[in-house]
Amino acid sequence: MNTTESPTPHAPADAAQRTARIAGVWFILTFVFSIPAVVLYDPVLNDANYILGSGADTQVRLGALLEVLTAVSNIATAVVLFPILKRQSEGIALGYFGARILDSTFILVGVACVLAVVALRHDLGGEGGADAVLIGRALIAVKDQTFLLGPAFCAGLGNGVMLGYLMFRSGLVPRPMALIGLVGGAIAFATATAVLFGAYEQVSAVNVLFTVPEIIWEAALGIWLVTKGFRPVPLITGTAAGPTPDQRDV
Repeated sequence: MNTTESPTPHAPADAAQRTARIAGVWFILTFVFSIPAVVLYDPVLNDANYILGSGADTQVRLGALLEVLTAVSNIATAVVLFPILKRQSEGIALGYFGARILDSTFILVGVACVLAVVALRHDLGGEGGADAVLIGRALIAVKDQTFLLGPAFCAGLGNGVMLGYLMFRSGLVPRPMALIGLVGGAIAFATATAVLFGAYEQVSAVNVLFTVPEIIWEAALGIWLVTKGFRPVPLITGTAAGPTPDQRDV
């Protein structure tokens, strides 16, 4: 008589919880990599004559490396979450995946612009005069616009609206928290549009204020996934659909 119990009923849920924690780590890494990168970029972004000066090339290159790792982390969050999110809506999950890839593409274009300034500074050897300064400023201007099109537009639409909607509908995380992402992403997209049309500067208190809910959502999601994982909803347990813990709370 065979009395061996099969562990398969718990296997999908266990695998989903591992996925949640891996995704959470990648979300946290996007902050770990991106925030220092902004600080390290300061000499090249805020010195109009950087291309003619002595330059802090090692510092800037380290910032570039961190931004490359940020781009990798962005894509990794979508790759890891896609198998789970597509169970809720494959179309929106694909949209989220695409938004993350586009976001990372813009980031890498910005990295290329910064490294081009560093390379030109070496090639020119401090010479070139006004023409060199103009080229350097043009490259940094492109870098600034990649931040607007990538981390502003794409993150607001992808991480905020699309991912927030998928998390809200599925109940994988608390619905009030997912609502912050859904609303915060829409606000982030709207403020990016305002910056695009010149309502205020990208680096302004108003823009930062409107971006805060999206930042809170992404940080909270990463921490929640690492510490709590997904909530036990039918999407991952395979049980019959019923009220999720969040639906009972609302």
